[in-house]
Amino acid sequence: MLHLYAVDLSSQENLRITYFNMPYSRKNLPDGTVRVFRGILRRFRNGSVVLEQPSSFTREEYAGMEEAYYPKYSLPQGLSAKTFVRIMRQVCRDYPYVEDDLSDQDREKLALELEDSAIRNIHFPADKAQLLGARDRLVFDEFFSFLIAIRKQRAAGGRLENDHPMLPSALPRRLIEALPYALTGAQQRAWEEIEADLTGPYVMNRLLQGDVGSGKTILAFLALLLTAANGRQGALMAPTEVLAEQHMESLRRLVREHHLDITPALLTGSVKGKERGAILSGIADGSIQIIIGTHALIQEKVEYRDLSLVITDEQHRFGVRQRESLAGKGESVPVLVMSATPIPRTLAMILYGDLNVSVLDEMPRDRLPIKNLAMSAQEGRERIYRFLYRQIGEGHQVYVICPAIEKNSDREDIYEAGDRFADIGGTEMENVVDYTAHLQEVFPKDVVIASLHGRMKPAEKSRVMNEFAAGHIDILVSTTVIEVGINVPNATVMLVENAERFGLSQLHQLRGRVGRGRDQSYCIFLYAETETGEKPRRLAILEKTNDGFEIAQEDLKLRGPGDLFGVRQSGEMGFVLADIYEDADLLHKAAAHADQVLEENPDFTLKNGKAVDFRSI
Repeated sequence: MLHLYAVDLSSQENLRITYFNMPYSRKNLPDGTVRVFRGILRRFRNGSVVLEQPSSFTREEYAGMEEAYYPKYSLPQGLSAKTFVRIMRQVCRDYPYVEDDLSDQDREKLALELEDSAIRNIHFPADKAQLLGARDRLVFDEFFSFLIAIRKQRAAGGRLENDHPMLPSALPRRLIEALPYALTGAQQRAWEEIEADLTGPYVMNRLLQGDVGSGKTILAFLALLLTAANGRQGALMAPTEVLAEQHMESLRRLVREHHLDITPALLTGSVKGKERGAILSGIADGSIQIIIGTHALIQEKVEYRDLSLVITDEQHRFGVRQRESLAGKGESVPVLVMSATPIPRTLAMILYGDLNVSVLDEMPRDRLPIKNLAMSAQEGRERIYRFLYRQIGEGHQVYVICPAIEKNSDREDIYEAGDRFADIGGTEMENVVDYTAHLQEVFPKDVVIASLHGRMKPAEKSRVMNEFAAGHIDILVSTTVIEVGINVPNATVMLVENAERFGLSQLHQLRGRVGRGRDQSYCIFLYAETETGEKPRRLAILEKTNDGFEIAQEDLKLRGPGDLFGVRQSGEMGFVLADIYEDADLLHKAAAHADQVLEENPDFTLKNGKAVDFRSI
């Protein structure tokens, strides 16, 4: 590691410049050299200012770069940024003309530029307006390709007739009456829609969309119970083993407490040997009616006797091909996909145009609203730590979320859920490794503290999450890997460090890990002090409401088309540039154009072969 020291001529402030594995830089930058450095500036608690691994330019070089836009690429190993940019300039210069999928008339009506120029300008725009224009065209193309694909898929499949409708059964109704709580009005309406699908003339293809904790799981169990009551098999696929195991434990508890005459089984990658063989045999002969698991459910060796219902939980974690692989285990299998990602209904109707949509817009009556607090990290953590200790003393558990894994690590863990709408400032990020050690020093030895992050091996992650779910860990310090796949009703506090670095929707998803039991829960968002001293707007929104659909609407307002460098990639859909929230206007525009094109020509295909289903990526 090489340290150089420089003076910021604009402020006369001393700062340290750090280069890793570049000792030759000292010869290129002798004392007294005047250079312009460009890189990530970090301010540490001791007041020091460090510029890490910056690019270096003479004043003349930098003057020629000002007011210009330069691309930033994920570099292949062995290629420098300068070399890669030079290659891309040559590619863009020699790239053959692209035949446009839009006519001149359509482009003028849609206010979009030529696809050919957009491809070049997204790499090397002359100005910001050209950059945004190029992005708008490429985003439109992504949406248009996606919507053409799902519209044609829906037209090809049509509404499949249900050759084997289920018979209504009293078992789901009896279970509803025996539950220790009453279903919300939204749950009752959704159940009536699901039951009508399963017993009706057409094969069910339904999206159940509900906020975190809105009660989707019990509806899935009711659908599985109706399937089993008809002597058939139903499968529930979860994105993680921990979530699958928790679903299984909840179902087994219902079976025991209400004496239900059904045989469920858990099938995940961890189930091995004789136990796995017995489960596969029971699935094949039909003696196991309900199967809960992960991707293991769609392996070739799994043969179902009469699979008649497929449910996927956290559906955006699965591609279309994975869902179809499970549905393909039976003949014209009804499908129920569940999602806790709040999407405004108008967008849901466009994106899931091939699905009927049920919305759970009420929370269970026994759930207390989460109390939220957003405060500057400088206001003092001691008071917060004392509050955490009191909660632990009352028998509860705590989540602490950090944006980084370890000091000076990259920020990939911030974006594990695909949310890139974040204010990336120059303050030092809290990290899981150091924060865990810090809390172990602060809290008494009898407080059990553990860490969790995406670089841990899957078996180790599952072990930690299972121990936390079982109540053996008091404080879990984690990155966003806990956003999906862990349900701990006993956890009552979520503390998010560097909350300004996360997007609004992602913070809401993280908050959904608490408030799942009957005790009062709390969510504390700590943010770095801003120059104006004002609270970040989206944190103020989170303080005001727990309603995911209201937050989704606010998210739409916050994301403007000019906010290009804070763009969150839509991980749910697999888009490269497009974002269903920020680019809602383009999504509506693409949907209307796709419908018009297919109405005029049902056999329409894109000239450049881009009509692919991005959800399968």
